[in-house]
Amino acid sequence: MTDSLTGRSKLQNERASINQQIIRQMRMRAGAENLLRATSNNKVCEMVGLELSYINSNLQLLMEQLEGLNSSVDVYQNMQETSSIPLIPLGLKETKEMDFSVSFKDFILEHYSEDGSSFEEEIADLMDLRQACRTPSRNDAGIETLAKYFSHMPLLESRFFSATRPMGIFFTWYDSFTGVPVCQQNLSLEKASILFNIGALYTQIGTRSNRQTANGLQDAIAAFQKAAGVLHHLKETFTHTPSYDMSPSMLSMLIKLMLAQAQECLFEKIALSGIRNEFFSLLKMAQEAAKVGDTYDQVHQSMIQTPIKDNVPFFWSTMAQVKTNHYRSLAHYFLATALLDHQLRPSDDEDQQEKALSQAYDAMPDGRSALDILRKREERRHVGKAHLRRAVMGHEEGLRIHGLCRHLRKLDVLQDILQASHKRSLAKFNDNDREDEFTDYLEAPDIISKTEHKAEMESPMSTKVKVTDFFRRLGPLSVFSAKLRWTAPRTVRLRLEDRDLGFTLRGDPVPVQVTSLDPLCPAAVDGLKDGDYIVAVGDTDCKWMVVSEVMRLLKDVDEDGIDIRVVSLMDSGLPMVSLVITHRSATYCGGIPKTYSMICLAFDDDKSPKGRKVTKKGSFLSWGVKNHLKSSSTLSLPTADYSGTLPWNKPCPTFPSSSSYNDPALY
Repeated sequence: MTDSLTGRSKLQNERASINQQIIRQMRMRAGAENLLRATSNNKVCEMVGLELSYINSNLQLLMEQLEGLNSSVDVYQNMQETSSIPLIPLGLKETKEMDFSVSFKDFILEHYSEDGSSFEEEIADLMDLRQACRTPSRNDAGIETLAKYFSHMPLLESRFFSATRPMGIFFTWYDSFTGVPVCQQNLSLEKASILFNIGALYTQIGTRSNRQTANGLQDAIAAFQKAAGVLHHLKETFTHTPSYDMSPSMLSMLIKLMLAQAQECLFEKIALSGIRNEFFSLLKMAQEAAKVGDTYDQVHQSMIQTPIKDNVPFFWSTMAQVKTNHYRSLAHYFLATALLDHQLRPSDDEDQQEKALSQAYDAMPDGRSALDILRKREERRHVGKAHLRRAVMGHEEGLRIHGLCRHLRKLDVLQDILQASHKRSLAKFNDNDREDEFTDYLEAPDIISKTEHKAEMESPMSTKVKVTDFFRRLGPLSVFSAKLRWTAPRTVRLRLEDRDLGFTLRGDPVPVQVTSLDPLCPAAVDGLKDGDYIVAVGDTDCKWMVVSEVMRLLKDVDEDGIDIRVVSLMDSGLPMVSLVITHRSATYCGGIPKTYSMICLAFDDDKSPKGRKVTKKGSFLSWGVKNHLKSSSTLSLPTADYSGTLPWNKPCPTFPSSSSYNDPALY
């Protein structure tokens, strides 16, 4: 296992090295092309043209080396296996190391008016997590690491990435097939690439599983189905990816490949305990093998389409073609064995055998009836030989295609299996051949593919990991996000006046907000505004406190008073209204975003929206000591529509769901 892990690590390091060389050559080519456009000197043009041909040759060699890495499937296989056909894993996308320190600290100071250096530990934890995602372990722990970072990204996007203020952070990822770098400033590329790597890691887990055991095969099946599910989610969620390995056409092909490999493992699981030499069992295995062959044929047809064929390794398309021929040949061998080794006996259920045989074909051989084939020994032998002939020819074609690819020729296990299958079919054909038969023109028809266990995409729950926001100390994300702007925190001195502070509080959800402010109270004179958020009482941070907790801090205010720190929202254009955009309420309907805001006024629940009136609140102290009024939060109309068509009492969620962050398009 250690040697296998070391081999995979070496491959990934080689991939990173080749990616760096590719980007270096591409920069040189871009410079040479710019010089060629800028000059009219013939001698310079000749020299630049020569340099360009040299650079293009280097790029071609580097692409071939990268293709060789994508063809190195042997190091991903289980080392204990010696009799299973190798499977194709997907290589991880490479990325550059990132440093968030300066950009995040500056943004925290500028946007949140807090000391960025006090968040050094959180930023370091984030950078360590991203670094761990570059070299994840090939097991469930590695999947969890990638999923954990993926779950943090929507939180980071809400905290730090705004459409109006570039962060100056460039995320660079390399194409898994071509090594071409793609650079973006937003987090969409980062999220899509991590999803791609989750799917790729599942494929590597699947290829590593021990397919000589039932548990190992089940692990492989689950891994490839989850890989297909992740790639499908990537294809449906991020529809305009700049990296070709994540384009819809490439992802569609990869999904087909993973489902084909899952179907192959399902076939191996059926055959693991042995195939009974019995008529119905052999017919069933023939159709199961035909199903695997058909799925690989679909994969091969996808791989040879332009422009996929220009980016997919030749090894991959050749492997799909070899497996198509191999499994279709197995199907013909099983059906031939069912006809040649089992004659219809009086005790057999003739109707059931006739039905099973007729359902194996679209059209019966040369117009023969299923019953005639079953009853007549010579008919069974002729049809069985026709299937064996197709099995032998299919195995020979698979061996021929296998010999065309130098990377396939390195896989001794694959060659041994192909040769053994060919010898078995040829030996059975010779056993049933007669010297007096000079001609036999019967052509065996195709076998209808059918399976009782179809491979299906599986959406893994591992992509939805519950995480704690690294920057939780900045405050509730529903309010303290990159989309909203506030004033810098300011200090207001609270003093009692006839046991009244001059305002009431509301805080559902947090943070606590000032409402019903008496404009003549000392706090208002000192700068407190209606709608302000209380972020600290004295030296106690209260961004995450509910009303009752803040009340306990304020109820013992003496004559000298106490300092509170407040911020005012700057984005709201409506009087007395505080715009609080929550991720759960920011939804897409027909491509048009609808955003709801929280109105921080008290309304009578029994009256219609038009009849609602602002009621005068009791003093803060009397609220806390006598009346115990409950804090409430209500939703106003959408910010783009004030017609009063939405319910006023719809609860406003505090924390976002992971699905809220997935916009329908990537760029």
